Amino acid sequence: MKSCLYRYVLFGVFAFTYAGCQSPNPSKQQLTAEKDPVTGQVVVKEGDDTVLQFNYQTIYEKDVIHLEGAKPEDYTRRDRDTFVTTALYAVPRSDYIHPLYGLQGEMLTRDWPAGAHPHHRGIFWAWPEVEFGSKKGDLYALQTVFARPTGNLDLKGGADYALITAENEWKWDDKEPIVLETATMKVHKAQEQIRIIDLAFRFVALKDSITLATRNTDSYGGLNIRMQTPENQSIDYYTDEPGSSTRRAWSTFTGVFEGATTASGLAVLQHPTNPEYPGSWQEYPDLAWVQPTFPTRGTRFALQRGKPLDLRYRLIIFKGGEPEPSVLKDWWDAYHRDKTVLDLLTDN
Repeated sequence: MKSCLYRYVLFGVFAFTYAGCQSPNPSKQQLTAEKDPVTGQVVVKEGDDTVLQFNYQTIYEKDVIHLEGAKPEDYTRRDRDTFVTTALYAVPRSDYIHPLYGLQGEMLTRDWPAGAHPHHRGIFWAWPEVEFGSKKGDLYALQTVFARPTGNLDLKGGADYALITAENEWKWDDKEPIVLETATMKVHKAQEQIRIIDLAFRFVALKDSITLATRNTDSYGGLNIRMQTPENQSIDYYTDEPGSSTRRAWSTFTGVFEGATTASGLAVLQHPTNPEYPGSWQEYPDLAWVQPTFPTRGTRFALQRGKPLDLRYRLIIFKGGEPEPSVLKDWWDAYHRDKTVLDLLTDN
C-alpha cells in the first residue's frame, strides 16, 4: 500500500488536500540556525533534531562526520574521475552541506569517502573547469581555486523556516579573489512526509575572463550531490520534451538508508529561471550520485562583471518510496509559483 504521501496534492509550499489519510501534523518546534561554539560550523535544528550542517569554515579530514557502518565506496571503473593518487584530492574544504538528515534521522549525504573520490563532499556547488584568462583551476576537486568564507554570514530562525545567507570568495591559488559567491539556504519546517529546502546561489565576477564548464564540457559540474549508499537504491530523473508548454525537470534518489526503517529519499527540482534551463542530468549509480548539470554540454559559461549568475534549486526530503510522477509534477508546479529565496530576501 502506498504511503499517504502519494495522496497529497501540493498547491503551495505546505497546502495539501486530504484523501483518506491522517491530515499532516506539522511540527510546532522552532527552527534554528546557529554556529556551533566548538567547530564554528552552522547547524540547523528543528527542536532538538539536527536537519543539516552547513560547513562554512574549513573541514579537515579528522573532523569529517562519517556514518558508522556506512557501505564502503564500490567504484571499480577507471575513468577520468578515478585518480591513481587520491592524496592530491584529499584537501580540506568548506562551503558545502553535510550531513543532511532525513525525516527518520538517517544521514543522507556522504563526505570525504574512502577510495578514489575524497573531494566529494555532501551537497556542494562547484565546477571542475574554472578558467581565469589562460589558466585553469578545479573548484570541484579542490585544485588551484577554492571557495573561502569572507565572514559575512547571516542566520535567521523561526517557527516556519531557518535561513542561512553565506558569502564566500573564490580565491585563485588560495590568494587572489576572482568571484564573489552568495549562497542562501532556506530550510522549511518538516511536514508529515516531506521537508523542503530551497537553495539559491549568486556568483559575481571580480575579474575579467572567467568561464565555468563541466568536466570536459560533457559530464558533471554545478550542483553536486553525493549521497550515502542505501539498500535498494533507485535513481530516476525526468525532463519534459523540448517544445512542451511547461518544461519540468526533477530527479529522485530513493532507498533504505542506514538507521531508517523504511525507504526515503531526496528529490531535486530545477527552477525554470536558471540560465540555459533545463540542465542535463548526470548520474553515477555506483557513487550514489545524480545531479542537474550547468552549463550546457559542449559550452563554457562566461561570468561577466556586473552581471550575476543566479542558480536556484529545491530539495525535497521525503519519507516513503519514490513519489509518483503526478506528485512530482505538483511539487515542481508549486515551486514555479512560489517566490524564490532571492525574492524573499529582496522583500525583507
